[in-house]
Amino acid sequence: MKRLIAIAALALVALLGGAGTALAHNVLVSSDPPEGAQLATGPREVRLTFDQPVRTGEGYNTVNVVGPDGTYWTDGEVRVEGNSVVVPVRELGPAGVYTVGYRVLSNDGHPVPGKVTFTLTAPGKGTPAPAPQNADQPGQQADSAESGGMPVWPWIVGAVVVVALGLVLALRLGKPKN
Repeated sequence: MKRLIAIAALALVALLGGAGTALAHNVLVSSDPPEGAQLATGPREVRLTFDQPVRTGEGYNTVNVVGPDGTYWTDGEVRVEGNSVVVPVRELGPAGVYTVGYRVLSNDGHPVPGKVTFTLTAPGKGTPAPAPQNADQPGQQADSAESGGMPVWPWIVGAVVVVALGLVLALRLGKPKN
């Protein structure tokens, strides 16, 4: 019985001990402008800095600056600088809350969506950009909750099956012969 408990404990430690790195995705650590900032003039660019490098490549990362009236204000392509994603911004227009919606690709291959907001306190003279082609696609909006990637439940079911088989084998092979 002690052997069975030891095997079950070791299997559980092996199962849970290795899961930490597989679940690690990029996390936004700072933004410029910062979350909730009150600005008299709009920024020339938005910079989002993550805790790990962001994968580079065409179409991997999207950043949209959406104004209080639903118009778009980005002015160019997203560029990756190590752990940061940068996008140029047009001169802003109406005063109000602007939302920076992003979806970046972690180096581990998982998309990371999120949003940051700031407030323009005085109206600018800018004109909005045309809506991006991806503006109507699910998962590209600022409020997307889709994480992408493979679900975790098949891994859990597989681990339970492996542990159960190990226990059955340990019980059958561990019995003393008379």
